[in-house]
Amino acid sequence: MLPWALLLAGAGSLLILLDLFGAPARAVGLVAVIAGTVLAAPFADRPGAASGSWWTMLAAGSALALAGTAVALGIDTLGGLLAVVGGALVAVGAVLGYPAR
Repeated sequence: MLPWALLLAGAGSLLILLDLFGAPARAVGLVAVIAGTVLAAPFADRPGAASGSWWTMLAAGSALALAGTAVALGIDTLGGLLAVVGGALVAVGAVLGYPAR
């Protein structure tokens, strides 16, 4: 279950970061990031991860991406910056949390 949740979050972060298909793709990416984070939550304390704070990165990135989407409704530049930072955090958290076996 964990690998699928992290792949979902990682794919969502790519949709947010690349921004190839406009606002609908960013919205789908945001939903995927949040769903992946929620599905990965039960595995946050598992031993053997590359970093113990991978889920914290995932959750913080999800929150920043969500905040960036809301802020972008009023201030495009700041909202985009928050979304990019959030997407990057989600991508790094997904890589560090991915199980080795």
